[in-house]
Amino acid sequence: PIIGGTPPPPPPPSSEIRHEKVEFPLNCSNLVNHTTVFEPKESSTNKTCPDYFRWIHQDLKQWKSSGITKDMIERGKPIADFRLVIVNGEAYVERYIRSFQTRDLFTIWGILQLLRLYPGKVPDLDLLFYCGDNTVIMKSDYKGRYAALAPPVFHYCGEEAALDIVFPDWSFWGWVEVNIKPWEEQLRAIKKERERIKWEKREPYAYWKGNPTSPDRGDLLNCNVSDKHDWNARLYVQDWAKEIQEGFKHSKLEDQCTHSMTLLVNPKYYDFFSRSMMPMQHFWPISNENKCRDLKFAVEWGNNHTHKAEAIGKAGSKFIEEALTMQNVYDYMFHLLNEYSKLLKFKPTIPPNARRLCSETTEQGLLKEFMVQSMVKSPSDKLPCALPPPFKPQAIQASLKAKDKIARQVETWETEYWKKL
Repeated sequence: PIIGGTPPPPPPPSSEIRHEKVEFPLNCSNLVNHTTVFEPKESSTNKTCPDYFRWIHQDLKQWKSSGITKDMIERGKPIADFRLVIVNGEAYVERYIRSFQTRDLFTIWGILQLLRLYPGKVPDLDLLFYCGDNTVIMKSDYKGRYAALAPPVFHYCGEEAALDIVFPDWSFWGWVEVNIKPWEEQLRAIKKERERIKWEKREPYAYWKGNPTSPDRGDLLNCNVSDKHDWNARLYVQDWAKEIQEGFKHSKLEDQCTHSMTLLVNPKYYDFFSRSMMPMQHFWPISNENKCRDLKFAVEWGNNHTHKAEAIGKAGSKFIEEALTMQNVYDYMFHLLNEYSKLLKFKPTIPPNARRLCSETTEQGLLKEFMVQSMVKSPSDKLPCALPPPFKPQAIQASLKAKDKIARQVETWETEYWKKL
């Protein structure tokens, strides 16, 4: 399709119809009289989505039999930061509270880009979104006869004890406050920087730099080198006030992310993709209870098994670079919202206090820079990847058992290591 301009030329004689790459105008007012249609190439085939897409079915399982009613949405409003309604391809938002930093702004921006990537294909829907840190819809509150009352709330993370519906977080479109670029830009910077220092030339220590905003992070700092102990860890507190003043010279993510083996402290929460990552394949597991001893052993093991450690580092990087492309992020959003919409037992309507959204940006500075960088410039000419079927219950159990078995094996190695000292 053409937005403005001359009519399209006749199709070429080949069996494939070529579609001109159409760029969207930035201003909302320019979109009023133009219709943009998603028309993939006839020859395009939708490959199967990565394995972690299967978790979409699991995250929506709570409402599979009952469906989602208008009453459930109303019941969840006191928890949510905002309500998003899509009607006829247009997005509307009703805000309830001010989110931390610009989380809500960039989350909504990301959804708008999805609508631009697949115009006319995202179904009508009505959802609630929570932008805080901790999970909010706990399974223990919705057991038995109360199960049908659980409000469906979208969130950036989930946990085994919660029903929060996991959605990609705002930082894929940029985290302005800490100068983390939109994901495609950030990934390019990481790939470029990692070539600067060859793997075998890097310092043989565990490295962490961040803000100790939680008890777990504060406890991690106890593993830093001191007069009494050297746990093979070099840990640094990030002074964000100073970084902001100095233009983020010492906090670039690409300076810290490499092919090195990731040491992952067992997380309470999971992201939309992380449940399909495996210990000793994509990362080395570190327990919460014995961080310092675990870190020291992990570094010793890595320094004595350099090829294996490098392989784990590269496998983790490959997963992120190939399975977590922005195309896959958008396709995950598409399928999650599509499957969610199938559960609605009512026809979405525009709330009286909702604002219509568009991709026009009046923001300035880094906000505008990140929005322009992450903006979808034209509709996709390919179909979304094909959503794989749900995990069978036994497959989930087998995966959990495999992870637990690997963790116990690492614990056994570590126990033997400390006995020899």
